[in-house]
Amino acid sequence: MTTQLIAFADNLVMGTVTNAKGGRLAFLYSNEWLASPGAYPLSVSMPLSPGEQEHRKIHPFLWGLLPDNEIVLGQWARKFHVSPSNVLGLISNVGEDCAGAVQFVKPERLDAVRSVGPPEVQWLDEAGVAERLRALRQDPSAWRIARDTGQFSLAGAQPKTTLILEKDRWGVPSGRTPTTHILKPPTGEFDGHAENEHFCLELARAFGLPVANSQIRRFQDEIAIVIERYDRIRSGGTIRRVHQEDICQALGLPPTQKYQSDGGPGVRTIAELLTNTSTASNEDVRTFVDAVAFNWFIAGTDAHSKNYSLLLGAESQIRLAPLYDLASALPYPGMRLIGLKLAMKVGGEYALRNIAVRHWCRLAAEAHLNPDELVANLRAIAQAMPDHVATIRERSSDEGLAHPILDRLAERLIVRARACQRLLK
Repeated sequence: MTTQLIAFADNLVMGTVTNAKGGRLAFLYSNEWLASPGAYPLSVSMPLSPGEQEHRKIHPFLWGLLPDNEIVLGQWARKFHVSPSNVLGLISNVGEDCAGAVQFVKPERLDAVRSVGPPEVQWLDEAGVAERLRALRQDPSAWRIARDTGQFSLAGAQPKTTLILEKDRWGVPSGRTPTTHILKPPTGEFDGHAENEHFCLELARAFGLPVANSQIRRFQDEIAIVIERYDRIRSGGTIRRVHQEDICQALGLPPTQKYQSDGGPGVRTIAELLTNTSTASNEDVRTFVDAVAFNWFIAGTDAHSKNYSLLLGAESQIRLAPLYDLASALPYPGMRLIGLKLAMKVGGEYALRNIAVRHWCRLAAEAHLNPDELVANLRAIAQAMPDHVATIRERSSDEGLAHPILDRLAERLIVRARACQRLLK
């Protein structure tokens, strides 16, 4: 039974997670980490200090590193012979490559992870990548296949895998070597989701929003959206992990509270968090509100608090991370606008079709923004949306993206933009 995990970052022991009596967890920063000039907190909910961080903070943080998918967690629990409710037991088997900079390592693995040597990578050919995507489509819990040694964990409900891309070669890394890209295959429930997400990320980029880089890639007969990890950077010929956490983790909340309707944070709470922690708070609050608005325009109904993150750096540098997991509900059968709701309220209202100028003015007050400027910006987006949609659809077609969902998505986004223009009068 796992009773202790080492948090390892930037070639230093950041601290130790321990399992005390009754299953209660605690986290303690190491003295060497606290003395390091480049130190940053594991979470803004756990500031750098010599005292013990309590269960109520470290427990939800660790859960935030795991998939929001009971099927995946159940399969992992059986594979690793732990309970699906044992967060420390689960992380001990997949925590060497998580979101952010910190690796969670069993004590007996610390020397292997600490050692500097040739990258530990199982290199794949195109057929090998296709095999993994095919396995994911057939079994959403098959994030790795049986013979892989390198494990990883990422939050979210969608099936995905993550690999390293180095000199046009894909591979499964282990030990100290990080992954660099996330690959998401289409799912049966939402066919064409990969194309949808890529299209919406490109559309957000067209409006000047900071987004993760993505592309659609084919590996033999398999397709995936390939997303470059913003929490990995190349420096001096090596790949370095960059620390990040999602908004639930930053607020000390479990993933079960990611939706505002389940007790999670809304716009006011997240804007206050950014105001109090970001080193460019005015810019980040405006970007966050612009992202909320963008999801209103595209009917991005799953933009909950775990789909927004913070980047944490040395000397208390904290910024809103690039946007990710953007997708529209509009092109799917049965998704009628009359029933669609956002994950966060806009001025007290969830329902897409009911949100109008007065709601945006209330939201502006919650975020301490100028309501006239916000509404003027929304009107400009509504007017520009059809042209941007048409441009991205044409470019997608030129790139060989032919899934029928893209025509439906483009058509309905244009209709939606006109409806938003009427709501904003």
